[in-house]
Amino acid sequence: MKNLCDFGIGIPQILLPKNCDLSTWSVIACDQYTQDKNYWKSVEEKVADKPSTLNLILPEVYLNENKEERIGKIRQSMKNYLENGVFESEKNCLVYLERTTAFGRTRKGLVVQIDLDTYEWKPFSKANIRATEATIVDRIPPRMEIRRGAPLELPHIMLLVNDKKGLLVEGAGNLVKNNAPLYQGSLMNNGGSIKGWAIESEADIQAVTNAVNEIAKECTDSDGSTFLFAVGDGNHSLATAKAVWDEYKAQLLKDGASEDEIKNCPVKYALVEIVNLYDSGLTFEPIHRVIFNINSMELVQFLAKNLDGKIEEVANKEDLENQVKNSWADFGFIFVEDGKEKFVILKTQIKELAVARLQPQIDEFLKNAPDSHVCTDGVCRLVKPEIDYIHGTDEVISLGLKENSTGVLLPPIAKDSFFETINGRGPLPRKSFSMGEADEKRFYLECRKLFE
Repeated sequence: MKNLCDFGIGIPQILLPKNCDLSTWSVIACDQYTQDKNYWKSVEEKVADKPSTLNLILPEVYLNENKEERIGKIRQSMKNYLENGVFESEKNCLVYLERTTAFGRTRKGLVVQIDLDTYEWKPFSKANIRATEATIVDRIPPRMEIRRGAPLELPHIMLLVNDKKGLLVEGAGNLVKNNAPLYQGSLMNNGGSIKGWAIESEADIQAVTNAVNEIAKECTDSDGSTFLFAVGDGNHSLATAKAVWDEYKAQLLKDGASEDEIKNCPVKYALVEIVNLYDSGLTFEPIHRVIFNINSMELVQFLAKNLDGKIEEVANKEDLENQVKNSWADFGFIFVEDGKEKFVILKTQIKELAVARLQPQIDEFLKNAPDSHVCTDGVCRLVKPEIDYIHGTDEVISLGLKENSTGVLLPPIAKDSFFETINGRGPLPRKSFSMGEADEKRFYLECRKLFE
């Protein structure tokens, strides 16, 4: 039987705040509400001068505003919190948690540290931990500036495990839920509530190890590679952590560091939360598309040809929405043609995740689509085709019924084919899915020392 470290899993030294109000300590992931400064201003007002993870992160809404000054303040806050008794003593443990959201769902998680050498975001990797969506390389260097040299790390990364039997996360919960919790409390701004328990006894760690070994057997290919975890949220943050580690490891090797020094270096690891793909509290929401300045029917016909699909008109938007929602492989299109509203469904026999087949074909169509003539107030001009990514069906339908627009509704995400699709086709196209609503994203809570 393999140990946890053989799978790239480690037991972290967890730092938690002393007697702290989680409603002001915990804030939502930095990559949420990136166009909504009012949200983050409300967070600032709630936090005021209390200890908070807000002071330890850089909300991406401010990524282009006084970045160097903000990073300097983050570094200083981290040092102050470490030196001035904000944290309890480090606790060597895993953390099982339950997050009840404002939508009435309870999601279970397991906080661990992972070895960054067992993760790879590049397509068709055979690593234990793989990306789910295409990684945009240009997003990594700005994030490296924030992590490089930081005294602390805080996780908003969520890994998915392909565990139909509920052996790992749910099994961990069965071990400790009768114990006193490490923390519990409410989360701000419609975040719901959270409760966490320490997993630290030798017997409990062994039970977790047994679960990982059993899951690994089910997730090992004929070539011997094991696809244990897929990055559900925070792919660019994890890619950044790996880039910083690769850079730091190169310097350690250059300086003659020993194998043990490299193995035990905190920068080699990253805190993450593991969530079961099949957790009933974890919803996968498709991210829809709206395409501007194209001929809508030409797009539908192009996709029908290349996806071997069948085009059917439906009576109204309600019928279209219901048909798409109840399918794994059909797409809905909303547009106006000759002054009339059109609702069209494209039926396909796609077996893998539908978005993995759709987006490359949309990209191909847009690459060859001509500029369109758009006339406003009697002035006509040529405009290029554009695409946007929308979470809610109502907004997609509303946008699709505007002039020069085409709304594209995507079907639900099929959990059963999720890992299989990534294993066979590589990471999914950009903006393929969302794990729940914005307010259900991970809140920062646990910390770990990073650069000494």
